[in-house]
Amino acid sequence: MHKVRHEFRRVESYRHRQGYELIAGLDEVGRGAWAGPLVAAALILKPYCKLPDLRDSKHVTPLARARWAKRIIARAISFSYGLVSEKEIDRIGISEANNLAFRRAVSGLCPSADYVLADYFSVGGCACPVEGVRDGDKCVRIIAAASIIAKVYRDAILTAAERRFPGYGFREHKGYGTAAHRRAIKKFGLSSYHRKSFTIS
Repeated sequence: MHKVRHEFRRVESYRHRQGYELIAGLDEVGRGAWAGPLVAAALILKPYCKLPDLRDSKHVTPLARARWAKRIIARAISFSYGLVSEKEIDRIGISEANNLAFRRAVSGLCPSADYVLADYFSVGGCACPVEGVRDGDKCVRIIAAASIIAKVYRDAILTAAERRFPGYGFREHKGYGTAAHRRAIKKFGLSSYHRKSFTIS
């Protein structure tokens, strides 16, 4: 845990020392799902805010993620979500969809960011520099925070989709490939919420 906290401080403070004041974290969720949108979140935290024991979304339970999301948003100067629908993903492909979600999230920040730290992927077409950080959701605090709010936001979308597409189990698997999801597709066929460009077997 001490190593994670050290990395959080070092990476973010280094960019601050270079003169960047409003540094945003950026992460996406839903890239590998069979259904539903790709969601990116961009986030700028208030200076000197404390988020002890923060972890990336993959290492936090759903209940803890919801609590963390409230704490993170309460400490944010600005946050924004960028969504790319399943139909857009089918049309442009998942890689370009990832870039588009990132650009939409960053462009929605108000105030806007001076610099963006993103999980793994960099992206062009933004008004400020975007740096991709390998394993960023594990070693950069602001990216870990963005991963939390992105996950909570997308999970809420997929939970709501259960009412529109009953029988597929979106509330449980959130559109990802599980045995139950595969059985539902075999029984009902693909819904309009599924990504037709993905190989689902």
